[in-house]
Formats: sequence, structure tokens, C-alpha cells
Amino acid sequence: MTFNITIKPSDRRFAADAGETILEAALRDGVTLPYGCRNGACGACKGKVLAGGVDHGAFQEHALSEADRTAGLTLFCCAKPLSDVTIEVREIGATKDIPVKVMPCRVEKIAKPAPDVALLWLKLPAGERLQFLAGQYLEILLKDGKRRAFSLANAPHDDEFLQLHIRHVPGGLFTDFVFNEMKEKAILRFEGPHGTFFLREDSAKPLVLVASGTGFAPLKSILEHAFHNRHQREMTLYWGARAPRDLYQLELAQGWANQHANFKFVPVISEPQPGDGWQGRTGLVHQAVLDDCADLSGVQVYACGAPAMVAAARVTFSGQRGLPQEEFFADAFTFADAGK
Repeated sequence: MTFNITIKPSDRRFAADAGETILEAALRDGVTLPYGCRNGACGACKGKVLAGGVDHGAFQEHALSEADRTAGLTLFCCAKPLSDVTIEVREIGATKDIPVKVMPCRVEKIAKPAPDVALLWLKLPAGERLQFLAGQYLEILLKDGKRRAFSLANAPHDDEFLQLHIRHVPGGLFTDFVFNEMKEKAILRFEGPHGTFFLREDSAKPLVLVASGTGFAPLKSILEHAFHNRHQREMTLYWGARAPRDLYQLELAQGWANQHANFKFVPVISEPQPGDGWQGRTGLVHQAVLDDCADLSGVQVYACGAPAMVAAARVTFSGQRGLPQEEFFADAFTFADAGK
């Protein structure tokens, strides 16, 4: 059985099979809706059901609250149609001409700038390049059919190698392999690019970028793209971590602040220890933004990292500082269960 999905206000239509999520059906038909994590955690794909019924599927409460559901909202990465459905959502046009590919790659270099962070440089076959937008991600394809998603940390112009920032999840099937067994020259396969977390270049609004942990990776891609293209928008990066050592490319971000007059960097440590010698900002990274910004109504926010941080930023930036919901772009990192 198939159902017809109609998008408002564009009136574009596509078909969804029974048991298929609305996002899966849209992407299969070449329709790009906003999305990030694709597992009900980040809220990037939230939209309204104007007519028809859906099964909301498996989602995280912070991404789709009871009030959201009462208001007719759903997450299209999880929601499955129960009838013909009319939805209200803004379509994404910038990705429509970028093909999603399955490609092999070679691990050219591995670095471990922090005890639980690995940086991978991936080399594509001779003559191949991956077209992508700054901020998008790819999915590593494992032999058992499982996938692991990682943001691209390099900017599109700097594409000799694809760079991934990987945090070790003890017991994690792929990250245990990366940290304990992977050697340079290893061969991997991936599919990408994916995601609608990318810089909206049709706006002149100042940028507030908020990262926790390895959520720094796609923001690095976005910022290096903006620097390369000489964007003059004011840009402020807030990067939060538990300890100073977790700011694994601190000097790189500090260097950007020294080189670019329109860029400001604010590192924030949530659990500094006496032996750290930390003299910078402390507390939660989203709270640092709230402390600095009395009014966010005229900016764009790009947030990436732990789902709790992204959810807190989404709620407080809008509710307390006037950020328009359509100017909040997010990618929440979620982790597969250990061994899965």
C-alpha cells in the first residue's frame, strides 16, 4: 500500500510506502526536507501535519514534546503515514543537485589529539572527489550492513582528504575498531553526503555557532568554508567541553580569531579541575551564549553536539532570546548502543 504525501506551501507531491518514514520517501523521490540525525533526536526535521494521520514512531521526548504533538507537529524522520497526508515544511533546495554516492576510501592518516578523540583523513580513489556542502555528513558502511554517521570536518574546497572527528564510545562496534585496531591504509566504504545542516549563504545575518565535543567538526567545515569565501558576516563560535584537553583543536580555533576580524572564539569548560589551570569561561556552553546575548532575534544559530545541549539551545534561544525557529539549524550527535 502506498500513500500520497502533499507538501505545503509548494504543493509538491510524492508517494510513501506503508511502513516507510515520510523523510525516507521524500529523499527517495528527490525531495529534500530538513533533517539531521535521522533517528528522532535532533528535531531538525520537525514539521506540521495539516491533514491525515501518522504514526510518530520512535523519537526522543526532548525533540518532540507532548505539546508539539498536540499542536500537530511530528518528526518526519520517524513519522510513518497511516493515510494520505498533507504536511507543512520548508523544502531544501541547495542539496538537490548533489548526488549521494557509495564510495571506497583509504585511511591515509590517523591522529589522536585527545584520549577519546581520533581524527581520520580519508583518501578517495584517484580522480574521484566528493561534492558536498559544508556541514554535511557521511555514513561509514560496516560489513554487517550497519552504518555509522560522522560529520565532514573539512571544507568543500579542501577536499584532497575527507576528515572525520570520531569520539570513542567504549564498547561501540566501530569506534572500538578505530581506537584499538584500525591502521593507516585500511579500506572503508561510505555513503554520502547526507544532511541539511549546512551554511545558508543567502543570508547576511551574524552567525552564532555552538558546539559540544566533536560537534566542533561540522562547524569547522562551515567556518573554513566561510573564511575561504571571504564572508564578512560576524561569526562567533562557542565550543564547550568537560575539560580543557577535550578542546582538541583549541589552537586552530584561537588562530582563526587572530586571523579574522569578524570572528570571535569562546571556549567553555563545564567541569574544570584545580590542576587544569583553566582561566576561561566555565559552565554549560548554551548558557554562555545566553549570558552574552540579550537578543538573538537578528542572528542565525548553528548548533551541533550532544542532543541535550542542542535541545536546551533550541528552547532557550527561542523562548528567552527571541531567536526565530527557522533560524536555528542543528545536528545532534547520537550514538549506537555498545556492540551494535
